[in-house]
Amino acid sequence: MKTENITVIIVGAGTGSRFGASRPKQYCDFGGRPLLMTSVERVREAMPGARIVLVLARDWVEAWNEMCVEHGFDSPEIVTGGATRWQSVRNAIDSLPADYSGVIMVHDAARPLLSQPVAERLLSAIAVGASGAVPVLEMADSIRRRLPGGASEAVDRSLFVRIQTPQAFDSAKLREAYSLPYSSAMTDDASVMETAGFGAPVLVAGDEALMKVTSPGDMDILRIYHK
Repeated sequence: MKTENITVIIVGAGTGSRFGASRPKQYCDFGGRPLLMTSVERVREAMPGARIVLVLARDWVEAWNEMCVEHGFDSPEIVTGGATRWQSVRNAIDSLPADYSGVIMVHDAARPLLSQPVAERLLSAIAVGASGAVPVLEMADSIRRRLPGGASEAVDRSLFVRIQTPQAFDSAKLREAYSLPYSSAMTDDASVMETAGFGAPVLVAGDEALMKVTSPGDMDILRIYHK
Protein backbone atom coordinates (compact mmCIF):
# COMPACT_ATOMS: atom_id res chain seq x y z
CA MET A 1 0.00 0.00 0.00
CA LYS A 2 1.35 3.43 -0.95
CA THR A 3 2.06 5.60 2.07
CA GLU A 4 0.62 8.57 0.18
CA ASN A 5 -2.80 7.00 0.81
CA ILE A 6 -2.25 6.94 4.58
CA THR A 7 -3.13 9.63 7.10
CA VAL A 8 -1.88 9.26 10.66
CA ILE A 9 -3.71 11.25 13.31
CA ILE A 10 -1.50 11.69 16.38
CA VAL A 11 -3.66 12.65 19.34
CA GLY A 12 -1.77 14.86 21.77
CA ALA A 13 -4.43 17.16 23.18
CA GLY A 14 -4.64 15.55 26.63
CA THR A 15 -3.56 17.22 29.85
CA GLY A 16 -1.71 14.17 31.20
CA SER A 17 -3.03 14.82 34.72
CA ARG A 18 -2.08 11.32 35.94
CA PHE A 19 1.54 11.93 34.96
CA GLY A 20 1.95 14.52 37.70
CA ALA A 21 4.35 16.87 35.88
CA SER A 22 4.16 20.62 35.41
CA ARG A 23 3.28 20.11 31.75
CA PRO A 24 1.48 17.42 29.74
CA LYS A 25 3.63 14.31 29.34
CA GLN A 26 3.90 14.66 25.57
CA TYR A 27 5.98 17.81 26.12
CA CYS A 28 8.20 16.36 28.86
CA ASP A 29 11.86 15.69 28.16
CA PHE A 30 12.81 12.49 26.38
CA GLY A 31 16.36 12.35 25.07
CA GLY A 32 16.85 16.10 25.33
CA ARG A 33 13.68 17.15 23.56
CA PRO A 34 9.88 16.81 23.98
CA LEU A 35 8.58 13.23 23.88
CA LEU A 36 6.11 14.19 21.15
CA MET A 37 8.96 14.77 18.70
CA THR A 38 10.00 11.14 18.97
CA SER A 39 6.38 10.06 18.43
CA VAL A 40 6.19 12.09 15.21
CA GLU A 41 9.65 11.04 14.06
CA ARG A 42 8.91 7.32 14.49
CA VAL A 43 5.70 7.62 12.45
CA ARG A 44 7.67 9.33 9.69
CA GLU A 45 10.29 6.58 9.73
CA ALA A 46 7.72 3.77 9.74
CA MET A 47 5.59 5.24 6.94
CA PRO A 48 7.59 7.69 4.82
CA GLY A 49 5.30 9.96 2.83
CA ALA A 50 2.24 9.43 5.01
CA ARG A 51 0.27 12.52 5.93
CA ILE A 52 0.42 13.33 9.64
CA VAL A 53 -2.20 15.38 11.45
CA LEU A 54 -1.17 16.42 14.95
CA VAL A 55 -4.00 17.19 17.37
CA LEU A 56 -3.01 19.58 20.16
CA ALA A 57 -4.82 21.53 22.84
CA ARG A 58 -5.33 25.10 21.69
CA ASP A 59 -3.43 26.46 24.70
CA TRP A 60 -0.31 24.46 23.75
CA VAL A 61 -0.06 25.18 20.01
CA GLU A 62 2.11 28.28 20.43
CA ALA A 63 4.39 26.55 22.94
CA TRP A 64 4.77 23.54 20.63
CA ASN A 65 5.72 25.78 17.72
CA GLU A 66 8.34 27.44 19.91
CA MET A 67 9.72 24.01 20.90
CA CYS A 68 9.97 23.09 17.22
CA VAL A 69 11.97 26.23 16.47
CA GLU A 70 14.24 25.58 19.46
CA HIS A 71 15.00 22.01 18.38
CA GLY A 72 14.94 22.58 14.61
CA PHE A 73 12.00 20.20 14.28
CA ASP A 74 9.55 20.25 11.38
CA SER A 75 6.03 20.03 12.83
CA PRO A 76 3.24 18.23 10.99
CA GLU A 77 0.04 20.12 10.30
CA ILE A 78 -1.83 20.95 13.50
CA VAL A 79 -5.51 20.65 14.37
CA THR A 80 -6.83 21.86 17.70
CA GLY A 81 -8.42 19.24 19.92
CA GLY A 82 -11.69 19.12 21.79
CA ALA A 83 -12.77 18.47 25.35
CA THR A 84 -12.52 14.68 24.87
CA ARG A 85 -10.33 12.33 22.87
CA TRP A 86 -13.36 11.43 20.75
CA GLN A 87 -13.90 15.09 19.84
CA SER A 88 -10.20 15.55 19.12
CA VAL A 89 -10.18 12.65 16.65
CA ARG A 90 -13.36 13.91 15.05
CA ASN A 91 -11.80 17.37 14.61
CA ALA A 92 -8.86 15.77 12.82
CA ILE A 93 -11.09 13.68 10.56
CA ASP A 94 -13.18 16.74 9.71
CA SER A 95 -9.99 18.58 8.69
CA LEU A 96 -9.31 16.08 5.90
CA PRO A 97 -10.63 16.67 2.37
CA ALA A 98 -14.17 15.37 1.94
CA ASP A 99 -13.03 13.17 -0.96
CA TYR A 100 -10.06 11.66 0.90
CA SER A 101 -9.89 7.92 0.27
CA GLY A 102 -7.36 5.65 1.89
CA VAL A 103 -6.36 4.60 5.38
CA ILE A 104 -6.66 6.61 8.56
CA MET A 105 -4.53 5.56 11.49
CA VAL A 106 -5.12 7.01 14.96
CA HIS A 107 -2.17 7.04 17.33
CA ASP A 108 -1.52 8.15 20.91
CA ALA A 109 1.11 10.86 21.24
CA ALA A 110 2.32 9.16 24.42
CA ARG A 111 3.27 5.94 22.56
CA PRO A 112 6.45 7.19 20.90
CA LEU A 113 8.16 3.98 19.79
CA LEU A 114 6.17 2.82 16.77
CA SER A 115 8.11 0.35 14.62
CA GLN A 116 7.80 -0.28 10.90
CA PRO A 117 6.84 -3.96 11.36
CA VAL A 118 3.80 -3.02 13.47
CA ALA A 119 2.75 -0.40 10.90
CA GLU A 120 3.13 -2.93 8.09
CA ARG A 121 1.01 -5.53 9.88
CA LEU A 122 -1.78 -3.01 10.34
CA LEU A 123 -1.68 -1.81 6.74
CA SER A 124 -1.57 -5.37 5.39
CA ALA A 125 -4.79 -6.17 7.26
CA ILE A 126 -6.56 -3.16 5.73
CA ALA A 127 -5.14 -3.95 2.27
CA VAL A 128 -6.87 -7.34 2.23
CA GLY A 129 -10.25 -5.93 3.16
CA ALA A 130 -10.45 -5.40 6.93
CA SER A 131 -12.48 -2.37 8.05
CA GLY A 132 -10.12 -1.92 10.99
CA ALA A 133 -6.99 -3.37 12.57
CA VAL A 134 -5.43 -2.88 15.99
CA PRO A 135 -2.12 -4.01 17.52
CA VAL A 136 -2.42 -6.16 20.63
CA LEU A 137 -0.31 -7.90 23.26
CA GLU A 138 -1.10 -11.12 25.06
CA MET A 139 -1.91 -10.97 28.77
CA ALA A 140 1.05 -12.09 30.88
CA ASP A 141 -0.53 -11.73 34.32
CA SER A 142 -3.37 -13.72 35.81
CA ILE A 143 -6.53 -11.62 35.81
CA ARG A 144 -9.74 -11.61 37.81
CA ARG A 145 -13.17 -10.08 37.23
CA ARG A 146 -14.77 -7.99 39.96
CA LEU A 147 -18.23 -9.10 41.05
CA PRO A 148 -20.94 -7.20 42.94
CA GLY A 149 -20.41 -7.03 46.68
CA GLY A 150 -16.61 -7.03 46.54
CA ALA A 151 -16.14 -10.63 45.37
CA SER A 152 -14.12 -11.66 42.32
CA GLU A 153 -13.55 -14.64 40.07
CA ALA A 154 -10.67 -15.94 37.98
CA VAL A 155 -11.02 -15.67 34.21
CA ASP A 156 -9.12 -17.25 31.33
CA ARG A 157 -6.46 -14.72 30.37
CA SER A 158 -6.12 -16.27 26.90
CA LEU A 159 -9.51 -14.72 26.07
CA PHE A 160 -8.16 -11.19 26.60
CA VAL A 161 -5.55 -8.97 24.96
CA ARG A 162 -4.05 -5.56 25.65
CA ILE A 163 -4.83 -2.94 23.03
CA GLN A 164 -2.24 -0.54 21.61
CA THR A 165 -2.15 2.15 18.96
CA PRO A 166 -1.96 3.12 16.17
CA GLN A 167 -5.29 1.69 15.11
CA ALA A 168 -5.90 1.57 11.36
CA PHE A 169 -9.19 1.94 9.49
CA ASP A 170 -10.78 2.34 6.10
CA SER A 171 -11.17 6.12 5.88
CA ALA A 172 -14.75 6.18 4.59
CA LYS A 173 -15.97 3.84 7.33
CA LEU A 174 -14.13 5.69 10.10
CA ARG A 175 -15.53 9.00 8.90
CA GLU A 176 -19.03 7.53 8.92
CA ALA A 177 -18.51 6.09 12.41
CA TYR A 178 -17.36 9.44 13.77
CA SER A 179 -20.37 11.20 12.27
CA LEU A 180 -22.56 9.45 14.85
CA PRO A 181 -23.26 10.96 18.30
CA TYR A 182 -20.84 10.06 21.07
CA SER A 183 -21.70 7.27 23.48
CA SER A 184 -19.95 5.96 26.60
CA ALA A 185 -19.22 2.68 24.77
CA MET A 186 -16.72 4.54 22.56
CA THR A 187 -13.55 4.01 24.58
CA ASP A 188 -11.19 3.92 21.60
CA ASP A 189 -11.42 4.18 17.82
CA ALA A 190 -12.11 0.47 17.35
CA SER A 191 -15.07 0.72 19.70
CA VAL A 192 -16.35 3.73 17.76
CA MET A 193 -16.33 1.53 14.65
CA GLU A 194 -18.03 -1.33 16.47
CA THR A 195 -20.72 0.95 17.85
CA ALA A 196 -21.36 2.14 14.28
CA GLY A 197 -21.94 -1.45 13.17
CA PHE A 198 -18.68 -2.17 11.35
CA GLY A 199 -17.78 -5.13 13.53
CA ALA A 200 -14.66 -6.02 15.45
CA PRO A 201 -11.23 -5.08 14.10
CA VAL A 202 -8.58 -7.55 12.97
CA LEU A 203 -6.01 -8.12 15.73
CA VAL A 204 -2.33 -7.99 14.76
CA ALA A 205 0.77 -8.48 16.87
CA GLY A 206 1.83 -5.38 18.76
CA ASP A 207 5.16 -4.55 20.38
CA GLU A 208 6.17 -4.30 24.04
CA ALA A 209 8.23 -1.24 23.14
CA LEU A 210 5.06 0.47 21.94
CA MET A 211 4.10 1.23 25.53
CA LYS A 212 2.05 4.23 26.59
CA VAL A 213 3.62 6.68 28.99
CA THR A 214 1.27 7.15 31.94
CA SER A 215 3.50 7.66 34.98
CA PRO A 216 6.99 9.20 35.41
CA GLY A 217 8.50 5.73 35.89
CA ASP A 218 7.33 4.79 32.40
CA MET A 219 9.90 7.21 30.98
CA ASP A 220 12.70 5.14 32.51
CA ILE A 221 11.32 1.96 30.95
CA LEU A 222 10.90 3.73 27.61
CA ARG A 223 14.56 4.76 27.63
CA ILE A 224 15.53 1.08 27.82
CA TYR A 225 13.51 0.33 24.68
CA HIS A 226 14.67 3.45 22.85
CA LYS A 227 17.68 2.72 20.66
